[in-house]
Amino acid sequence: MAVNEYPAKLFVEVTTRCNLRCGMCVKQNGMGGITEGSMSPETFERLVPAFPRLDTLVLNGIGEPLLHPLLETFIARGRTVLPETASIGFQSNGMALTDERAASLVDAGLDRICLSLDTVSDDSFRSIRSGGDMQGIVAAFASLNKARARRRGRDLRIGIEFVLMRDNLADLPGAIRWAGRSGAGFAIVTQLMPYQKDLVAQAAYDTNTTAAIAVYEQGRTTALQEGLDIRRYLDTLIKAGRTREEERIVGLVEKMRSEAEAQGITLHMEKLLRRNEEWLASAERVFEAARQAAGETGVELTLPGMAPRSTRKCEFVEGNSAFVSWNGDIHPCYFLWHRYACYVGGVAKRVKPWVFGNVRDRDLLAVWNDAASRSFRERVLGYRFPFCFDCGFALCDYVGEEEFEQDCYLGQVPCGACLWCTGLFHCLQ
Repeated sequence: MAVNEYPAKLFVEVTTRCNLRCGMCVKQNGMGGITEGSMSPETFERLVPAFPRLDTLVLNGIGEPLLHPLLETFIARGRTVLPETASIGFQSNGMALTDERAASLVDAGLDRICLSLDTVSDDSFRSIRSGGDMQGIVAAFASLNKARARRRGRDLRIGIEFVLMRDNLADLPGAIRWAGRSGAGFAIVTQLMPYQKDLVAQAAYDTNTTAAIAVYEQGRTTALQEGLDIRRYLDTLIKAGRTREEERIVGLVEKMRSEAEAQGITLHMEKLLRRNEEWLASAERVFEAARQAAGETGVELTLPGMAPRSTRKCEFVEGNSAFVSWNGDIHPCYFLWHRYACYVGGVAKRVKPWVFGNVRDRDLLAVWNDAASRSFRERVLGYRFPFCFDCGFALCDYVGEEEFEQDCYLGQVPCGACLWCTGLFHCLQ
């Protein structure tokens, strides 16, 4: 796959400031690695040369876009230069959205907005998004619907983003149905990225890959057909003087491991054997109810995987996306946008921003096409880097530390520990 000479999508962080303190946000992980600031009009203007070839402009990053006093100015400036078919949007918690603000955003040229909605229970809302409440979302939808009704020409698409956690999984169908009846046309559901250790238990997805699960299920079916209980494997493995049946169990699992290894798949047998099948089945029932709610209300629904897919696809690089921080730094993706810590499969991973340049020093398109940026995208598109999540060594010293030099393949892109390309996480694009 060839790299493009122009970005098609531009993600612009207009501010890192926020009016809420959401517990699952990277800003609340206690590291203090996110510098507070807002983009200057001069920095934004440096982005304009790339606008004529964009199909998408997304004006958000870590912070709340509505806190930037020049947000409408940025939208209007983009609308005058972007192609007619290009979209301008952002994600928001919606708490600062009034009738006047919604009207000014629409008049400026906004055509997509995605509001954070993780439950329709006010108590749960206050718990998840500290400083906000469900009434704020109700008011935000009302304001947007009023603005949309008076608009002429380009339509305003309203949607929601739902961050899926174990505690709010059951709330998903109700949130989809409420949003659809309130005027939402799309819903983006994303798994939780644990930025704090105490949030690891809230992750709702299976920590085994889809390929490993497929091998395991096939082996378990074979075991059942032979009258064997594969769940006894861990206890049997350390047992001295195994029975014939126990030897057959060990032999079957070793055969599974060999077959998986031949396909480049790692089997974490302890995790596979301790999968909560009941929980996963209940999650699929909730997903089916969410699909039904979306169908009934005309909502375009994007659901995440319940396990990381084995075949990786970087939607950011494949989608020709560029990311610009509030201070003008240019990055390749969300994963490498800021300095933070996260937990990959329960193991701590420290990340530092990957910066190709700054628009205050060099033209965005010049940075996009320089050797370092092009080489990075080419290497990502080749997917010739390890998949740390599916590795028996977990996060080794090559990728576990913040100061990345190379991975175990001797590769130069710090993408081995990234889960964004596995289908677990979604965002407004």
